[in-house]
Amino acid sequence: MELPFRWNSAEGCVRVEVRVNDDPAALGCAEIARGFPYCRATVEHPGSGYLDVLGWVQMLDSTAWGPGFRLDYFERFDPPPFPFAFYGWTPTFLDAPHSDEEGDWDFHAHTFLCGLGGEVLEFRHEARAILGFSWGFSKHDQGIDFFGPTPLSPADWDGHRDYLTERYEQWEWKFPPGFVEDPLQP
Repeated sequence: MELPFRWNSAEGCVRVEVRVNDDPAALGCAEIARGFPYCRATVEHPGSGYLDVLGWVQMLDSTAWGPGFRLDYFERFDPPPFPFAFYGWTPTFLDAPHSDEEGDWDFHAHTFLCGLGGEVLEFRHEARAILGFSWGFSKHDQGIDFFGPTPLSPADWDGHRDYLTERYEQWEWKFPPGFVEDPLQP
């Protein structure tokens, strides 16, 4: 799937793939990840340097954690003082969820590409959603059914804002509504 976007007065594109993990070692996963899906999203944007700093925020609803969406992040940085699973210059997003737990379980992700609000080098604690997509899977006995990627709407981002604002209150992060195209857009 390709998702076009505009950020900082330039056109860009995100390419998203959800595929079967048939080579866990190539993705840095244990052998138990074989057969589960992985998601990779690559960003193409002509900005350079500080104009091109972006981040990925992923919200996850999984029966393994209980009902409701929660922030998904790289657990080695628990708890991170920022909402991004990945960030940097045109960052690639990668997730390869897996488990050796028996039984049925579901994994439903809302993944958003965000830019930082403010002037270059101002570095506000502000994540501005640019676009989003949904993806995931259901595991039943020995079978795994994938879904997505499917584009998300600005309303989907808005549905996560209260949680994110509360979760990052101590670091004073802000999460403006809707999808935006500019770091200074109201």
